[in-house]
Amino acid sequence: MSENKISFLAENGEKVEFEILEQTKLNGNEYLLVSDQEDEEAYIMQKIKEEGTEEYYEFVEDDAVLHALSKVFEELLEDVEII
Repeated sequence: MSENKISFLAENGEKVEFEILEQTKLNGNEYLLVSDQEDEEAYIMQKIKEEGTEEYYEFVEDDAVLHALSKVFEELLEDVEII
């Protein structure tokens, strides 16, 4: 993972790249706020494991967790509102 970008292999085998906007820890878990430049949407991802130099993330889908993390990222970024 580079400093500002993270790459994933999509289910169709295509490489997808996201820009990392911010990162935080909550309740011992690591999270990233990432942006897809194609559709200009932001997503929250949770680190699920680390093996050597590889880190594995998944999209956060739980509404309560998304709401809590949205508030944290809004405070960290100050000038951004996350819906």
